[in-house]
Amino acid sequence: MSTLADPRAVAETVTDPELPMLTLADLGVLRDVRTEGDQVVVEITPTYSGCPAMGVMRADLVHALHRAGFADVDVRTVLSPPWSTDWISEEGRRKLAAGGIAPPGAAPRHTGPIPLSLGPTRRTATCPECGSADTEELSEFSGTACKALRRCRSCREPFEHVKEI
Repeated sequence: MSTLADPRAVAETVTDPELPMLTLADLGVLRDVRTEGDQVVVEITPTYSGCPAMGVMRADLVHALHRAGFADVDVRTVLSPPWSTDWISEEGRRKLAAGGIAPPGAAPRHTGPIPLSLGPTRRTATCPECGSADTEELSEFSGTACKALRRCRSCREPFEHVKEI
């Protein structure tokens, strides 16, 4: 095992494949990095069940740690507690806005079962271009399932919004 690199510092440089302006640490999916003997153990949590980016995240972490000299790397998926958009760091939120994507607001709080809502979801987002709060949702889904497509009524620019979960 390499003594030249800190495995956590290496893992914290790996970017998200769907939001490449963010590292996995910015996004809050990087849960733990530790050594167990000569093995580096990394724990990550998916943003939602069935996230198709998990395989790429896992492979990118393994490759980055191998390049840094760590031969034995085990990337594990941790499901509890489930990921929340509240785990996105302040730096991550700043990077999203700078990349033209509205960061999420506070995640909804539930105590007990989550109520089923069959009506339209009411989300709000501030335009990352002009800062106006007067925006509308064009589609509940965008380039990825965790983002919605919105448009600013003030500057008319379309933008993506990371949905609160």
